[in-house]
Amino acid sequence: MKALYFECFSGVSGDMCLGALMGLGVELAYVVSELRKLNLDGWNIELKEVRKNGVNATKAIVTTPRESAHRHIGDIIAIIDQGDLNGDVKTMAKNIFWRLARAEGKAHGVSPEEIHFHEVGAMDSIIDIIGTAICVDRIKPAKIFRAVVNDGYGFTVCAHGKIPIPVPAVVEIFAAAGVKTRRVDVPSELVTPTGAAIISELTENFGEPPAMIIQKVAYGAGERDLDIPNVLRVSLCETDDERAERITVIETNVDDSPPETLGYAMERLFDAGAKDVFFTPIQMKKNRPAVKITVLCDEKDAHVTRGVLLRETGAIGVRERVENRTILPRSVETIDTRYGPLMVKKSVLADGSVKIAPEYESARELAVKSGAPLRAVYNAVKRG
Repeated sequence: MKALYFECFSGVSGDMCLGALMGLGVELAYVVSELRKLNLDGWNIELKEVRKNGVNATKAIVTTPRESAHRHIGDIIAIIDQGDLNGDVKTMAKNIFWRLARAEGKAHGVSPEEIHFHEVGAMDSIIDIIGTAICVDRIKPAKIFRAVVNDGYGFTVCAHGKIPIPVPAVVEIFAAAGVKTRRVDVPSELVTPTGAAIISELTENFGEPPAMIIQKVAYGAGERDLDIPNVLRVSLCETDDERAERITVIETNVDDSPPETLGYAMERLFDAGAKDVFFTPIQMKKNRPAVKITVLCDEKDAHVTRGVLLRETGAIGVRERVENRTILPRSVETIDTRYGPLMVKKSVLADGSVKIAPEYESARELAVKSGAPLRAVYNAVKRG
C-alpha cells in the first residue's frame, strides 16, 4: 500500500510541505499548470536546493504581488470553487482552510465566517495550501501518517502583535484534531497555522513509523536557519498489505428524530469525512423504539463528525472510543464490460487473491443507459 510518512521534528509550515512533496518527484510544471486554473495572477513558484545543517532540502519559493486586502473564508472558498481543479483537490484545500477559520474564530471569539485572514489569507499561503493538495492528489497515497509534531517556545510577532509560541491558532487546530505535539528546546516558532492545518487535515497520528519499505525521501526547507535542521522529512513508502489501524467510533441513541432528519444526518456525516454510518434499531427507556447511530471516522475528523451528530439529530450527547481495525489495500479502477466502462473497487488479500466489487453509482449509470437490469451489470464483472 502506497503511503506517505511526515516527520515534523522541526515543525511544519505550508512551504515546507510543498517543498517536500515536490522533492518526492511531483513535477513543478504540473503544479504550476494546475494552479493556473485558479483566478489568481502575478504569482510564481521556484524550487531551490538548499542545505540546512548539512541536510539537502527543497525550498519552495512562492513570490506574489504586494497585497493589502485581507480575505474572509468565503473569499478563499470562492477562489477554490471557481477554479477548474479536480474535486479531490478542492475538497482537501477547502477542508484545510475551514480548519484554519474555525481555529482563528475560536482564538478570537468570533465565528469562522467573520475572521479576516491575515498571513494565511495572503496569496503565498493560498498557493502553499492548494499546491500541497495538488501534490497529494498527484501522488495518491492510500494513507498519510505523521510522527509527533515538535514546536518551539517563546514569543513571535504577527498582525495582532506579540503572541506566545505555540501560537493560539496552532493550539486550537491541534486540540480539535487530537494531534500529538511536543515542546522542544528551540526559542522559535516551528509550527505555523498553515502547517498545522495541513498536517491535521491530511495525516493521522502514528508515533512510530509503520512497517514500511521506503522508496524515496525528501526534505522541505523552512525559512530560518536554526540550531537544528529546519526541514520537514516526508517518506514515500510501501506498507504491509493488510494493515491494522486506529479508528474512532462515535455513537448516540435517539428516540425523537424523524426518518427524514436521520437520512439527512447520514448525508452530512459522510460529507464531514465519516468512513461509515449505520443505524441500529434499539429499545430505550419507557419502551420507546429508538435508533442507535454509529459513525466510523479517522481521529482527525472526529471533531467535525461529533458536531454534525449533535446539530442534525436530537442527540444531547455522544459516546466515543478508539478501536483497532484491519483493512485490505484497495483501489478504485475502471474495467470494460459489455455495457461500457464500469468503476470497481479492487481489494487484495495477503495470498494475492483479488476481490472485485462494482461501485454502485457507476453500475446504476450503466444500467440506466443500457436498459439492462442492475443485477446484470453487477454480474458482468464476473463475465467481463
